[in-house]
Amino acid sequence: MSRFPFARYPNGWFQVAYTDELEKGAVVPLRYFGKDLVLFRTESGEAQVLDAYCSHMGAHLGHGGKVKGECVTCPFHAWEWNGKGECAHIPYAKKVPPKAKMRAWPVCEINGFIMVWHHAEGEPPAWEVPLVAEYGAEGWTPYEKRRWKIRTHNQEMAENAVDSAHFLYVHRTLGQPVTEGEANGHVLHVTSLTKMKTPMGETGGQVEVHCYGFGFTLTRFTGIVQTLLVSSATTIDEDYVDVRFSFMVKEHEFKHVTSTVGAHFIAEIERQLGQDIPIWENKIYVNPPLLVEGDGPIGLFRKWCKQFYSEPAAIEASASA
Repeated sequence: MSRFPFARYPNGWFQVAYTDELEKGAVVPLRYFGKDLVLFRTESGEAQVLDAYCSHMGAHLGHGGKVKGECVTCPFHAWEWNGKGECAHIPYAKKVPPKAKMRAWPVCEINGFIMVWHHAEGEPPAWEVPLVAEYGAEGWTPYEKRRWKIRTHNQEMAENAVDSAHFLYVHRTLGQPVTEGEANGHVLHVTSLTKMKTPMGETGGQVEVHCYGFGFTLTRFTGIVQTLLVSSATTIDEDYVDVRFSFMVKEHEFKHVTSTVGAHFIAEIERQLGQDIPIWENKIYVNPPLLVEGDGPIGLFRKWCKQFYSEPAAIEASASA
């Protein structure tokens, strides 16, 4: 994408499905990171992801492939591929060729998500996806799910968390939030004090964001009710990002408060995202940005971002060219 000087596919953990979307024996074609992939769940219950095309004669395993034990079988010649990308069996041959291998993607299934590790140079996972304490916990609602396909880059979306001024001028919030940020390795922690309208009146609250790379973010809102947004943004191809929002609400002692305020809050986040989309889809990346007091910790954010690209120095080189 010429709008952005950094690599299209950053490194990190990214969601490719929800756990409840993949039953035992299911085989699903995927398109992420500019590649065709196949997702399947073995008979023992393990979720696995491989490159989609059989290295024998090129059939797509996600279209007609079947699960057999711990393998997915090719719909063309029934070669069996395990989760390590190894050909485990060829029904009509005595030996499996040593070169019969495919790329296997590291998979982590946690918090009701199926996550895949992407690294431009094939390096193994550098950190673990954190456990979300609220997921499945007593007193918290199940996920309320939303999904969008947006023409932008992961980094552009993530930057909104530290962009204080846009909340007032794009989303017309009740005042401009005061935002602070702190970077600790692959984790970015952002806190904002803000005000929101609810069916029960205006309320002040705190927004606390933890970004674990570009693919997994926890946003906790406190106010009349506690709300957690688990968000993911996974690059599909050169143009689009697959965005999933998973909301949970802390159950209030009065059920109508939980349902009413929770629904209003989710609708408000959807409204704000709808306002962001046309900006993301038509803006360019300015580096360095012309920052002023009140913009928020954007400089901190951009320094933190560099670690998720295999060649971070290319960002500055491209921007100054």
